[in-house]
Amino acid sequence: MKLHRLLTPFLLLLGLALAGCSPQEADNSSAPAKREISVATVAAQAKGFAVGSMMSANTVYVFFDTQCPHCGHLWEASRGLQGKVKFVWIPVGMINAISSAQAAALLTAVDPGTLMGEHEASLLAGKGGISGSSSVPPDIAKAIKSNTQLLNSFGAETVPFVVAKNLKTGQTVSRDGAMSTPVLAEFLGLDLP
Repeated sequence: MKLHRLLTPFLLLLGLALAGCSPQEADNSSAPAKREISVATVAAQAKGFAVGSMMSANTVYVFFDTQCPHCGHLWEASRGLQGKVKFVWIPVGMINAISSAQAAALLTAVDPGTLMGEHEASLLAGKGGISGSSSVPPDIAKAIKSNTQLLNSFGAETVPFVVAKNLKTGQTVSRDGAMSTPVLAEFLGLDLP
């Protein structure tokens, strides 16, 4: 009985940690029809920033919202794999108004990978993340809106949302929610040492 009382809160927290974030007010009345998820489509249409092994033949695309703590957990999990693959982090504006301002700061940063690390550490510490300008350049605002529309076109309702080719099968894979490093590696078809 004592074990059950100890495990129940742990399993609840684990479930929350591996979940994803969705818009606070989802209006699906004008949602676009779902379309097939393609790595080539994401590569051609999304605007993000790259971190990891820039020479990797495999690119992993991650749609994220800067205010999503689950995205922060996935960022942390991906760090151990950045020597093996290239990650392109694609900001969307789903959760609240600050999301777009922070996304713009990341997209216009000289070193977005370092800024993302600072942002996620602050967010996960409960400090809200980096500050962003209230004045987002129109081309960056358009890119963030386009990223959000692309994500929605796949029928995705939560972030983080990962799109990649599995290295072992060659198949396009997609998944929402945070993952631990071993689960992310398995999802991508990577062997851990």
